[in-house]
Amino acid sequence: MPELPEVETVRRGLAPAMEGAQIICAQVNRPDLRWPFPENMAQRLTGQTVQALRRRSKYVLADLSSGETLLVHLGMSGRMTVSGDPLGRFHHDHPAPEKHDHVVLDMSNGARITFNDPRRFGAMDLIETSTADMHPLLAKLGPEPLGNAFYPSYLAEALKFRKTPIKSALLDQRIVAGLGNIYVCETLYRAGISPKRRASNISRMRAESLVPIIRDVLRDAISAGGSSLRDFRQADGELGYFQHSFDVYDREAQPCRTTGCSDTIRRVVQSGRSSFYCPSCQR
Repeated sequence: MPELPEVETVRRGLAPAMEGAQIICAQVNRPDLRWPFPENMAQRLTGQTVQALRRRSKYVLADLSSGETLLVHLGMSGRMTVSGDPLGRFHHDHPAPEKHDHVVLDMSNGARITFNDPRRFGAMDLIETSTADMHPLLAKLGPEPLGNAFYPSYLAEALKFRKTPIKSALLDQRIVAGLGNIYVCETLYRAGISPKRRASNISRMRAESLVPIIRDVLRDAISAGGSSLRDFRQADGELGYFQHSFDVYDREAQPCRTTGCSDTIRRVVQSGRSSFYCPSCQR
């Protein structure tokens, strides 16, 4: 499932084609994805101008001139791609419609935004912009890891009494929003912390040091266009490339990349998810 870097990459790719443009035609080709679409979604979108395109955790939010916000979750296999962009950022014309093109937005600038989702685990909703933060999917989210509300002393306090493994704590969206399995594994490797270590047993200094490491990992991933393991594509249809820079994720039994380390990457299952780490470098 796309994590923060992938969703931010999509948002940045969509913004030049959507922000400030009017949706001249919204086509909704089925009644639902993971959940039913909101009532009269096509009519509520048509004619509206996208005033801002933002991201909260793993969700894309398009603020509309109607006072509503289109909330989009990509799910396991969802893609939002742009074609026909007049700014010249994309090199292909409108493609022929595909079987799983569930929502298509034609913009006033000639761009077309297509949401394609073969497995239909994605979701869309229309919500009041003024109360968007109270939506059930957003209300309990913690601070953005790249924002000012996420700072060293905050994280140290949040972890201080957590008796779960640090891996599970960092995946808790109530503590920090947007982190998923890939980037927590990579963060803990860079920090030299075992994913099995109890969060409350990590010293305050080490807990605080996680904040800049988390930010560095996310920024590196965003710069690489995110990670394409299965279905993820950027808004122009291209793959992300951060998977070529993984230090531990999905590298079980391969040599550790730390200079001087002769150990190999191990995998352990925690709460149903695979954690990858170096037992020598991560304590």
